Amino acid sequence: MPMLRRFRLHLSVPLLIALIGFGAQVVTGTEPTARAASLGAAPRITAELVNVPVVERRGDVAGGLSLDSLTGHSGDLLVRILRADESSDYPGLQGLFGEESRTPGIRPLPVDSAFRFITLVPWTRKLGSHLNGYHLGYWPGEQRAVTSGYENPEGFIEVTKEQASTRVSTHFSLKDFLTHDQDAAWPKYVVLREELLDKLELVLDALESFGVATHHVVVLSGFRSPQYNGRGVGEGMARSSRHQYGDAADIIIDGNRDGRMDDLDGDGRVTFMDLQVLDRAVQLIEHRYPELVGGLGLYHEMGPSGPFAHIDVRGTRARWTNGGRPRARAASSTAATAVRPSGSCSAEGVMAVLCQGVR
Repeated sequence: MPMLRRFRLHLSVPLLIALIGFGAQVVTGTEPTARAASLGAAPRITAELVNVPVVERRGDVAGGLSLDSLTGHSGDLLVRILRADESSDYPGLQGLFGEESRTPGIRPLPVDSAFRFITLVPWTRKLGSHLNGYHLGYWPGEQRAVTSGYENPEGFIEVTKEQASTRVSTHFSLKDFLTHDQDAAWPKYVVLREELLDKLELVLDALESFGVATHHVVVLSGFRSPQYNGRGVGEGMARSSRHQYGDAADIIIDGNRDGRMDDLDGDGRVTFMDLQVLDRAVQLIEHRYPELVGGLGLYHEMGPSGPFAHIDVRGTRARWTNGGRPRARAASSTAATAVRPSGSCSAEGVMAVLCQGVR
């Protein structure tokens, strides 16, 4: 059993409820193999490859808090992300952390647990295009460039260099979602939604039920600040990209750690068709958990990472592809090696991050 999944054994549900003073039902989920098996082997679904524009996501429900579980539908969430004013929903937090529970920060429970409570830096602390010296740019909503469905984020997770490795779910850490620029600037700031983490973990559970190894997943692009995203507009990045709202991730499954998408369909090659397996998993999860519905973009190979998938939780269904030509390569079972930029990579500008191998 993976170490990070064991925290549910060290920290019993009654103890967790007592610590935070929270009376709602907490669902921990079953063991990973049981959860994967329960998903069943759904019939293969052909991907719907149509270009769909960015559309409005659903509004918040229940005041923005999901009260049914701390660990999500997947049972794999390791964080609860709160605004300062939401700490009152967890009366025990003030007993544990005092007034600090209302100040921005990442706080572990004082027990043998990987679970964290994160209090956001309020949106109001962003001054112009910067927050504490970190360049974020301007959200489309600030520029009145989008519909009301694209409201500004409620706040930001402040991430120091030491906190970058903090686990936010079984497979993912904060560093997986940081914008790929301003390397020397700390602390960094990230927007991230628990629903995205939950959906990604559920999709990985589904892949496990299909026989796909998911112990190593690479996030090619998580949160993208507007200033970073804007550099790629016209090169494949949408001006209203969901990456700016913390509810989207571009991923590859890289179990053999060679820096490329794995041969998911088992035909001995890494091709665009491997994404059909991911499509099948996403379809299954969205059918089972309609509150996690969102976008699925299937992308032809643009660099050494091979084909990849965009997954988001915008709240409405969208499907698209970049329409490139699939390029097949033999699947590799070799150990991980350094992946250097490819001379044949077609990604340029800010999109060239896709040509830099594993990040």
